[in-house]
Amino acid sequence: MPRRSVFTSRSGSVNLRNGNGLTHFPETSEPLIANEYEFMTNSAYANPFTVVAAAAPSERSAFIRQTYLHLGFAILAFVGIEWFLLNQSWAPALIQKMTGGMGWLIVLVAFMAVSFLAQKLADSEASRGTQYAGLALFVFAEAIIFMPLLYMAAFYANDGQVILKAGLTTGFVFGGLTFAAFATGKDFSFLRGFLMVGGFVALGIIIVSIIFGFNLGTIFAGAMALFASIAILYNTSNIIHHYRTDQYVSASLSLFASVALLFWYILRIFMNRD
Repeated sequence: MPRRSVFTSRSGSVNLRNGNGLTHFPETSEPLIANEYEFMTNSAYANPFTVVAAAAPSERSAFIRQTYLHLGFAILAFVGIEWFLLNQSWAPALIQKMTGGMGWLIVLVAFMAVSFLAQKLADSEASRGTQYAGLALFVFAEAIIFMPLLYMAAFYANDGQVILKAGLTTGFVFGGLTFAAFATGKDFSFLRGFLMVGGFVALGIIIVSIIFGFNLGTIFAGAMALFASIAILYNTSNIIHHYRTDQYVSASLSLFASVALLFWYILRIFMNRD
């Protein structure tokens, strides 16, 4: 295998040098915010089925249990797929193509398209299988989009435990926000406008950073971690109040998207400290 080295460019973004050339990974060009917008704009609650807030206690409990069970399976599937991808001999070459030149912008656009399709499938009433296809498609897309970041964290970060630390931190934050939403029982649907506007602004900044190659740094990562936390609160509130009792696949997908967004930026923060 060609010998690799890692160095930091003047812009603060990370570069990998190996026998095949230079791989440049824009530090702030994170595409996950795109799917967060998709899930806010494509969730329709007007329907003839029982809304979870008005459902019988047993139906409500079953819906919540199914939602978080599917979220757990989605996270496990993501971990398994990511482990498989990163251990393939062709992983470095694929990552170099994804992050070289304007490759990351192409990846961003493709991810937005796949996120839109996955959400449509998960929301579909055609069949349960179609909904699972949407969830599976999105989990696989997340695994692909995470490859460059996790590859750097696994093989080049100074802290060998950085992924574990970021994962545990994400879990604690997610657990705290989930507890807050269920304990208060408050409807946080009023956050929708903030998330939509904030999502547009963040996506615009990210695209500009890709095109012009500048680094947004830790402050931006912290702001996006806060944005992801608000998204988790919003989506959890929707699970409590607005989804239909048969929409646990779609609900788990929206939660998984928010958790992935939070994990991405928490991992960024930990890596920026190295």
